Amino acid sequence: MKGIQLRQELMLDLLQMKEISTYRQQKNGTRIFQLPIKKYGEYIEVGSFKSGYVRRMNGGYTPYQLNKTEKYDHYCKDYKWNDDYSERTYTGKYNKHVYVRRIKIDNEYDRINYLITFCLKNYYINQANMIEDGKFIPKWKHDRLQEKLDGINGMSVDAYNNGYNDGKQDPEVKVIVNGHRYNVI
Repeated sequence: MKGIQLRQELMLDLLQMKEISTYRQQKNGTRIFQLPIKKYGEYIEVGSFKSGYVRRMNGGYTPYQLNKTEKYDHYCKDYKWNDDYSERTYTGKYNKHVYVRRIKIDNEYDRINYLITFCLKNYYINQANMIEDGKFIPKWKHDRLQEKLDGINGMSVDAYNNGYNDGKQDPEVKVIVNGHRYNVI
């Protein structure tokens, strides 16, 4: 068990996720982490709660839940109102409603692993194109800028993509999370 916790701590250190939990939060089984990534001028904070939820702590009054969701069916009785809407009668039928609920993660080790995976996938990789002041560079804009630079250097985009750029090929950075490969530009 100690080896597993040590590996988890190494992963947190590698991603530079700093634990900022207060004494009271630790006593209640809550762990809050601060990521080295800024969004809207503030560092992103995420938390793992003893209740089974994983949340993003920045933003509004209620922290945003990051747990996976599942749909479930709920049936309600169907009623028919009389003409003046003063009385209703049961029709013998039911109406089906589809609701969504969060899937709780009971084990703290699994919560932290889910939190690390979620942050790596959604904040470290998806926001690799973000500048620190919060401006997003869309992929199409990046590609257009690359085309202009290639045109200035006298090289076509196809030649550049095929590796014929006088040995000055940009390094490719790829990250694999849960068997899915993500390219970081």
